[in-house]
Amino acid sequence: MERAENFYAAVYRRLIRYMVALFLIATPVIWIRFHWAVGLTFAVGCAVGALNFYWLKITLTAMAERVTSTGQPQSSSGVVFRFLLRYFLIAVAVYGIFRGSAGSVYGVFAGLFLPVGAIFIEAMYATFAGLRRDSKFQE
Repeated sequence: MERAENFYAAVYRRLIRYMVALFLIATPVIWIRFHWAVGLTFAVGCAVGALNFYWLKITLTAMAERVTSTGQPQSSSGVVFRFLLRYFLIAVAVYGIFRGSAGSVYGVFAGLFLPVGAIFIEAMYATFAGLRRDSKFQE
């Protein structure tokens, strides 16, 4: 059990590092290439995407703790409320940006995909690590 927890903790740490790296690399490129407004809204989208990722982790951890400690599932109304609250806050952020500049919506949507990019990098890392480990056993 502890080994699995260490594995997932390591994956989570790598995902955070990938998100920070993607943010630090992409923000100046987008800022220079497209416009300062798109770069700024990209940074806002990254912040909202990272916050959403963190809230998802907290929610899933709390649900798992409750199920494993009490043996009873989380109430579905609480889960649905937190789920809808996250997306409501994202919609409010996008609406606020859209009201300011319609062109900047592209930046915020690109930023919202920050966790997706990090998960893609982690999937590539896991694939290559698995292939490398598998090739060692075949020798």
